[in-house]
Amino acid sequence: MSNTTPPCTVAVAVSGGVDSLCALVMLQQAGHNVLALHGLFLPEAELAPPSGLEEACASLGIPLHIADLRPVFQHEVLTPFAAAYAEGRTPNPCALCNRAVKFGALLDAAKELGAHKLATGHYARLVSAPEEENATQENTAAQAYGAGTSHLPLLAAGHDTAKDQSYFLSLVPRARLAQACFPLAGQDKSRTREIVAQAGLNVPLPHESQDICFAPASGASAAQDSGSGSSTEAYRPFLERHWQAAAIVPPGAGPVFLRNADGTQREIARHKGLWRYTEGQRKGLGIAHSEPLYVLAKDGSANALVVGPRALLGVSRCITALANVSLAPQYWPEETLVRLRHRQKPAPARVNLNADGCLEIEFATPQFPSAPGQVAAVYDASGRVLAAGIVEFME
Repeated sequence: MSNTTPPCTVAVAVSGGVDSLCALVMLQQAGHNVLALHGLFLPEAELAPPSGLEEACASLGIPLHIADLRPVFQHEVLTPFAAAYAEGRTPNPCALCNRAVKFGALLDAAKELGAHKLATGHYARLVSAPEEENATQENTAAQAYGAGTSHLPLLAAGHDTAKDQSYFLSLVPRARLAQACFPLAGQDKSRTREIVAQAGLNVPLPHESQDICFAPASGASAAQDSGSGSSTEAYRPFLERHWQAAAIVPPGAGPVFLRNADGTQREIARHKGLWRYTEGQRKGLGIAHSEPLYVLAKDGSANALVVGPRALLGVSRCITALANVSLAPQYWPEETLVRLRHRQKPAPARVNLNADGCLEIEFATPQFPSAPGQVAAVYDASGRVLAAGIVEFME
């Protein structure tokens, strides 16, 4: 279900990178009526695509369209990102963007252009759901979305585990995924580059970015994902600019407590503002100690940072906000797996969907911590995404 069959009109979201260009080539070669769609996201973006993108599309005989999505990106991604950091949370802007912008406003723009599907260069799969679930969904889906099939697909991890992006897509509603297409689902990055080279295309943005698009290239996303360092210094100019515009004053300095193995705590230093730290962080704490210290928790009510040795670092349970439930819990397997971070291997956990529609997760063994504001994604053993939600509480 990763490709659209039979041939139809497909809009391909093209950034100028090799992945989206490969999706463009693959769908054209598969016989689909293809159009290219470039979204403008950043407030300072020029009203033009990256240099060379129009030429690359023209060489394939594919029209390029521009969608100005800067207002929706500001409202759905940038503003919530800045507000969350002021509250001491560590948000995941890519997951928010995929839900509200790429498969929200950009998908709507594609449909206005006459496209039946929106394809992207994500490394993820769309697979069949259990027949029991399909039987309950088919009529509603066909009427509400004009789908050409009676089945709504489920998101699943891409075949290339090194590039799998299902975690970042896990908040996208299933009905929206029914209108998506992921041509790169079954291949690795080397094959992607090979296809684009064989098509004779010059890639406008040849260097793959590992950073959040509105932050400078300073390894911020890697630090946020690994927990080894602070991601916030890269974001500081952005955050301060947005806080000033929104008249937000984040909490300032406060106590740093050292937690001992017996649970007792004592103040050992002062932090510079909780927004500068994230759970699991080791580097950049500026605290001299006999052994490496990690951020164990952030206590917003006391404006306190809690640190401790690696042995005390671990999350046994967490609770999310209202979840995006892709498959009803009665169809979940007995064993479920949960991923708290993009590069984390999904870990066995007991997951319950409570009466408020939130996920309550208990891990079989303690996990390296994520942070409130990040995503908890629930998988089955085959890599299908069953549900996901934004983490609100951990312990």
